[in-house]
Amino acid sequence: MVKQTIQIFGRIKPNKKTAAVYSVDSEEQTGASLEFVVPRDLADGFVNNKRECYKFRFQRVFDQATKQEEIFEHIAKPVADSVLAGYNGTIFAYGQTGSGKTFTITGGAERYSDRGIVPRTLSYLYERFSQDSNMVYTTNISYLEIYNEMGYDLLDSRHEASRLEDLPKVMVMEDPDQNIHLRNLSMQQSANEEEALNLLFLGDTNRMIAETPMNQASTRSHCIFTVHLCRREPGSATVRRSKLHLVDLAGSDRVSKTGLDGQLLTEAKYINLSLHYLEQVIIALSEKNRSHIPYRNSMLTSVLRDSLGGNCTTTMIATLAVDRRNLDESISTCRFAQRVALIKNEAILNEELDPALLIARLKREVQSLKEELAMVTGEQRDDQLTEEEIQKLEEQVKAFLDDTDPDFTLSLGPDMRKIQYCFSLLKSPVATGTQEEKEEKEEKEENSHHSAAEVDKLKEMLQQRDNEISPQLSMGKKEAFETFIRDHKDNLTIEDNKSLLKQSGVIMTVFAILYKICPHFSLFEILCRSLYNYAIGVMGNHTDSEEEYDPVEENLRKHIEQEKLAYKSTIDHLKALRTEIEHLQLLLERAKIKLHKDFHQWWSQEASSLQVTDLTFPYYVACSLWFHSTLATSTISSSSIPLTGDQQTDADILAFVRARVVDLQCLGGGTCQTST
Repeated sequence: MVKQTIQIFGRIKPNKKTAAVYSVDSEEQTGASLEFVVPRDLADGFVNNKRECYKFRFQRVFDQATKQEEIFEHIAKPVADSVLAGYNGTIFAYGQTGSGKTFTITGGAERYSDRGIVPRTLSYLYERFSQDSNMVYTTNISYLEIYNEMGYDLLDSRHEASRLEDLPKVMVMEDPDQNIHLRNLSMQQSANEEEALNLLFLGDTNRMIAETPMNQASTRSHCIFTVHLCRREPGSATVRRSKLHLVDLAGSDRVSKTGLDGQLLTEAKYINLSLHYLEQVIIALSEKNRSHIPYRNSMLTSVLRDSLGGNCTTTMIATLAVDRRNLDESISTCRFAQRVALIKNEAILNEELDPALLIARLKREVQSLKEELAMVTGEQRDDQLTEEEIQKLEEQVKAFLDDTDPDFTLSLGPDMRKIQYCFSLLKSPVATGTQEEKEEKEEKEENSHHSAAEVDKLKEMLQQRDNEISPQLSMGKKEAFETFIRDHKDNLTIEDNKSLLKQSGVIMTVFAILYKICPHFSLFEILCRSLYNYAIGVMGNHTDSEEEYDPVEENLRKHIEQEKLAYKSTIDHLKALRTEIEHLQLLLERAKIKLHKDFHQWWSQEASSLQVTDLTFPYYVACSLWFHSTLATSTISSSSIPLTGDQQTDADILAFVRARVVDLQCLGGGTCQTST
């Protein structure tokens, strides 16, 4: 069990405008502090007792220049490690609209380096999965959106939603043990990082996003991205289940300040109401004498019941906008964070026995005990095996042959009928394989015989050619050449090399094979040198103790190790590039979907405006009759149309009037004639 308060962090949004006066002190032993200075306004009068200095304490405050990678390393990575260990974890961002909550949690849509906590956490989790080969991990992902106090499943694969209302609605259910269950919320299994990122971008595409005066792309809902993790050891019935909530809350703005109306005003009211209930829960949890916690007041607090004062390690990120007009909201966010820091959670290791695995293990033990009992009693059966038993035995033998697990056993019991039948099944593929090997061996021997015959034939032809050529050679020239070789200073070396080559013919064959299959020349060189030294040692009858240190070989080995490291680094870099390319492709796909959605909205608006125009169209047709009568001779008198006196300007005015009349004729159903 781990007891700790909710960890709070502050992040200041980069600001291009005039920023308020603030200071960050990160050198304190107990954390960091953030201080705001609010000068008194002279318009409030001479007697003004407002506070000028506000100071708040955090675990750490990230200033404007902080990168996304640093946010992940200090905030999300410790929570992800606790989730891998079997504890529940939650990270949620709180702040006003436009302060950077969605950018912190999900990330930006322009650069790969702008990835947020969610995609970086997914990459980190699957990287840890690949490193821990002794455990079996199963990952399921859910994505819930709470919009106007209604829950929607953003990952439902059975619906192609063009609107948020087309998605299945999620209902909150509670069992007698006060455990929360979300009805109609699907959990999609993801086997790798690519599938998990695809699910993330699918949910982000379906999110409710609208334009507000505070933010051009404001998320108008609360979104909870949850990773459900199951971890077990092969062969063990003990399972560790944990879940990680990554929460992006909607903006906490005052309605009077946002200047909204219509649908956006309704959204803001629901957002503020749910955040108000969240604050009520936090205040109740911070008061020790409170016996009732109002979790059921809103859907958000019901879903996050474990994260607030329950079995979870929770972290909060307070996103702050420090420009002067948003200073009051930033101070309010810091006050909220201070109340959150008073909540203490008790995280418990979620370890349990998997009922299915436990039942399977007990069944195997019972079957083994039955077989031992039957063997002790000596009961034997003489009747023939049934078709069903034969089919089952064949399936067991096939599974036994296909399974690569060394601990896998073929359990048949003391029944000799089954044992003999399984031996016959095992003998069939072995006999077949032996026959195939025998045929292959005979074929090789036959080919070898043919090859030897061809070699003998070629040798005879070569000997015949030499006999034909040798009489033509002068005996004196041959003797002179032999004498020259015998007296040459390198003759001894040549003879030694000949002897060595004869004795090392097999080694040279290996060299040739290695040269063909080894793409790296340095590796080929070190192998050649090692085999060469070994051959010298064999010919000279050297022992292992007489081996000498070879600096060239050692340098080659070091070079090989460096090349291995460079190769591994290149592979890791290529994997990172692949992840980056996939991420950018998903960003591009999401941008295309958003473009299509915006286009359809614009098209609907234009269609409705055209329908309104059609209602007043007869008036325009009636007005056009006068223009048409004036253009009977394809000319327009200057007296009927006000002109400026400038020749070029008047020509443009007349051309516009002619084109307008032609368009009205076409729209009125008349004959379209081009006027000149």
